[in-house]
Amino acid sequence: MDDLEALKARHLVAVADAADEDALEAARLAALGKKGEVALKMRELGKMTPEERQTAGPALNALKDELNAAIAARRAALADAALEARLRDEWLDVTLPARDRRAGTIHPVSQVTEEVTAIFADMGFAVAEGPQVESDWFNFDALNIPPEHPARQEHDTFFMHRADGDNRPPHVLRTHTSPVQIRAMQAHGAPLRVIAPGRVYRCDYDQTHTPMFHQVEGLAIDRDISMAHLKWVLEEFCRAFFEVDEVELRFRASHFPFTEPSAEVDLRCSWADGQLKVGEGDDWMEILGSGMVHPKVLAAGGIDPDQWQGFAFGLGIDRLAMLKYGIPDLRAFFDSDLRWLRHYGFSALDVPTLRGGLGG
Repeated sequence: MDDLEALKARHLVAVADAADEDALEAARLAALGKKGEVALKMRELGKMTPEERQTAGPALNALKDELNAAIAARRAALADAALEARLRDEWLDVTLPARDRRAGTIHPVSQVTEEVTAIFADMGFAVAEGPQVESDWFNFDALNIPPEHPARQEHDTFFMHRADGDNRPPHVLRTHTSPVQIRAMQAHGAPLRVIAPGRVYRCDYDQTHTPMFHQVEGLAIDRDISMAHLKWVLEEFCRAFFEVDEVELRFRASHFPFTEPSAEVDLRCSWADGQLKVGEGDDWMEILGSGMVHPKVLAAGGIDPDQWQGFAFGLGIDRLAMLKYGIPDLRAFFDSDLRWLRHYGFSALDVPTLRGGLGG
């Protein structure tokens, strides 16, 4: 067995002297590979007598195990050395000053949503929310929109795909936030005062329309509410939002299935030198639709129209942002252009409040 001790000593030295993974692998093959010295010794067992095998077999297995352990230890040592060298070469002084980076900004849509919420909250309106994928009933039927209405056609509304044989009522991407009014009435009853901001979807795309945009609708229900209350609320909102002392609104008769009577609301303004000035001038600008809640809509919300009445209105948040902050193209709202966001964005700490200002 003296030759095994010499063999072991020689290969242990080769393993210990391996300077990298390639050298270590060469040492392993020389000792334990199919043509390595230990493998050749293992083949000689067949030529030995039973008594010789009883001695040589365990000795060869022990040698094999010892060499494998030495190789594993050397491989771990090489890995540790490589990591230490990498850490030394890639060292970074974390005490160095950080690179100057511009803070993120609040998107104009988010800012205006907060502004609108703050104004109506001051008038006692709570915020109500609902799903963006709505049933046909909530989006149309409950709002007194008849089956033949153009809004219920595929050229105007995004209908959700239904599998063959699915007989359930269709679902749509909501075309307005009015379904939230129905859900709020069903959940809270009357009296009620809520606004419903959120995303809505319609099949339209140009400079002033996008397939997805943002609306906020308001609903107030009580026993003696009238158009006069609606007019006051809208005047107060415009005065606060545009941050002017005087506003003048003009109501024009219109038709919406969910209100009766219905009115489009125009705001007196001027466009001198291309700049919008609210409350002065000889121009009128349409800003929203409104009216008294239709009795059928109240009934769909679980409210007795003989005991309660209310008003509702709807505004486009994106359009409000364009008007107040002079943004010319609605499509830019959704282009994710950092230059645009840095120009029109708001500081994260510029939280709208009526006392401190709305951030305009």
